[in-house]
Amino acid sequence: MAETAQKPPLKVLLCSPRGFCAGVVRAIDSVERALEVYGPPVYVRHEIVHNRFVVESLRAKGAVFVEELSEIPETDAPVIFSAHGVARSVPEEAGKRNLFVLDATCPLVTKVHREAEIHFRRGREIVLVGHAGHPEVVGTMGQLPAGAVTLVETLDDAARFSPRDPGKLAYVTQTTLSVDDTSQIVDMLKSRFLAIVGPHKEDICYATTNRQDAVKRVAPLVDALIVVGAPNSSNSQRLREVAERAGCRRAVLIQRAADIDWTVFDGIASLGITAGASAPEILVEEIIGAFAERYGVSVDTVSAAEEAVFFPLPRALRESQAAE
Repeated sequence: MAETAQKPPLKVLLCSPRGFCAGVVRAIDSVERALEVYGPPVYVRHEIVHNRFVVESLRAKGAVFVEELSEIPETDAPVIFSAHGVARSVPEEAGKRNLFVLDATCPLVTKVHREAEIHFRRGREIVLVGHAGHPEVVGTMGQLPAGAVTLVETLDDAARFSPRDPGKLAYVTQTTLSVDDTSQIVDMLKSRFLAIVGPHKEDICYATTNRQDAVKRVAPLVDALIVVGAPNSSNSQRLREVAERAGCRRAVLIQRAADIDWTVFDGIASLGITAGASAPEILVEEIIGAFAERYGVSVDTVSAAEEAVFFPLPRALRESQAAE
């Protein structure tokens, strides 16, 4: 008790929801189930989700991560596509090689792919709001012929965009964007092109929206906020930006406890913690534990939404479960 009393007090506000979303759970479970059913190796094209801890854990169990199918030898082993989705050319190449593919693309990403295809069939030019080079954007643009989709990243891009026919125009968005930034870009497009067609239900996924809403509630109340997540995780980077805009000047992205720069947290009395959609809860617990070694920590949860979304495994893995 004496040791705890000597530590400065720290109020931790845990954002809820945080961490794994249904699409990430489905993707990770797909790899683990494939390893159980078929044994190692199981090949995974691209990181199954953007989290080093998760990837290394799966690698230790026998998953082999590659960036391109050309890295995979001739094999009967399963080949899993990551949660981010892939361009149409990837399954076509897999088919030519007779690879056994399990598609772990998040169903909400697949929804965006289908929307883009429908707009294209109806003769519309498509604007994709997203970040260049992100695997999800590469996959979405790769559903259609070159030139069918124009990427818009910023308000300036939206202001400069010049369509072939303003009367035949549609937009879709990456699922992991900042809700507020995307809204501004979409409003700009709608104000310039009155006939532009959008999705029936917004493309930014429920998990991205809910996690950003929780951060908006917590950020004004704390001296600093940690987003547990990877630098290449779009939804994690957006959470950090949302925290800054919502009033928390010390908002940092941290992969795990060993990465904490303690000088950033000098003099704080309150700390917000959230986690990107691909960050496991064990890393949140690890970071709380690291602060508990230095502070007398009390933890409260601030909830923005209840989540009960579930996505079933790919069909071949469901059938293997049913056969047991």
